[in-house]
Amino acid sequence: MEPLLPCVASLRLVDHHCHGVLRADVDRDGFESMLTEAASVSPLGTSLFDSSLGLAVRRWCAPLLDLPVLAPADEYLARRLSLGAAEANRTFLVASEISMFLVDGGLSPERLAGPSVFTHSSELPVLRLERLAEELVARGAAGFPDRVRAALASSNAVAAKSIAAYRVGLALDPERPADASVVAAADRWLKSGSSRCADDVVTRFLVWEALERGLPVQFHVGYGDADLSLRDCDPLLLTDLLRATAGLGVPVVLLHNYPFHRNAGYLAQVFPHVFVDVGLATHAAAHQASRVLAEALEIVPFGKFLFSTDAYGLAELYYLGALFFRRALSDFLSHGLRAHAFALADAERVANLIGWRNAHRVYRLT
Repeated sequence: MEPLLPCVASLRLVDHHCHGVLRADVDRDGFESMLTEAASVSPLGTSLFDSSLGLAVRRWCAPLLDLPVLAPADEYLARRLSLGAAEANRTFLVASEISMFLVDGGLSPERLAGPSVFTHSSELPVLRLERLAEELVARGAAGFPDRVRAALASSNAVAAKSIAAYRVGLALDPERPADASVVAAADRWLKSGSSRCADDVVTRFLVWEALERGLPVQFHVGYGDADLSLRDCDPLLLTDLLRATAGLGVPVVLLHNYPFHRNAGYLAQVFPHVFVDVGLATHAAAHQASRVLAEALEIVPFGKFLFSTDAYGLAELYYLGALFFRRALSDFLSHGLRAHAFALADAERVANLIGWRNAHRVYRLT
């Protein structure tokens, strides 16, 4: 394996989108269910350790737990259990050498460890818009828009996050809805008896309100679990909304994007406020991550691309996300250097842009 470029090896990455780690130990089924976007092991298939990510855990994570490379899955899980969740979390988070985490804690927060798990690095909150709406609508439709505005104004989050892809799809009407329309939509939502924010009008209202307050908005795009329809998650479906919000000058960040990462790269090129990453596709592709990253970087301006793990639950995902991202970025830059496409100083600048500088600029980090 080719050694990492020094400028990549030394990066203290900013993980601009992740979800936290489990506070409690998990059994084999629980561990495997977090290795892919599948909800559980298929009774018609084999172990989810039989995946690129599962093999990567055995290859790269086992030595950090004082096990041999490619230790059997049962041995790995037994060793992890003997150490306990807290020690496993500490081991992999420290080994990731990620310097800052922007955490969307809105996904099953009752299962996650508190902020103290990130003591070796900085942690900053990302506000999940649909969860905010679900909390505020319970007080009634009347006044719902003002309650949302007040909550956004008082939030200490550095960004907002929308899971419209899971709830209504990304083909959002670009028009900013009036308060009367929002109240009517909230009323319909309450009468439906559903606890889920899954209304196009409410979704658009949340996004517009966040952007108008200068809060960068992240969108889940593409790859996800079976709760979404992938055909509705192509970032090109956001084109009209991106065109409508461009004048605000507030960043919109397209997360994950696989298998639409080339489409996302195009949007980042043509819209000045759009930024992208490949998120969990990096560790999901594991040893194939270099190919995915190279595709994602084909036309995107390097000042528009960020690093994230989208890690949830397993601390191994932070470590592997950073490991394979560094490998993929180093491979991309090394190929360019061999082809005399740019100089070493250019490679160093690009590495810093993607590894942390872009995140600092998008989220106004200090």
